[in-house]
Amino acid sequence: MAADPKLTATEKARIAGLVARMCKRDLAGPGVHQDDLQRRVDRILDGARERENKAQR
Repeated sequence: MAADPKLTATEKARIAGLVARMCKRDLAGPGVHQDDLQRRVDRILDGARERENKAQR
């Protein structure tokens, strides 16, 4: 897996919000579904990687 990209302030804030929601769901119990939030975090990281690759070209 590639190294984590450098994130913008907006991306950091979006990920922080999603992580907070994940923590809140975790308090509800261990069987609570969190894959949807993890996919959203992954999409943000993928977008940041693409942005960095475009900037390097």
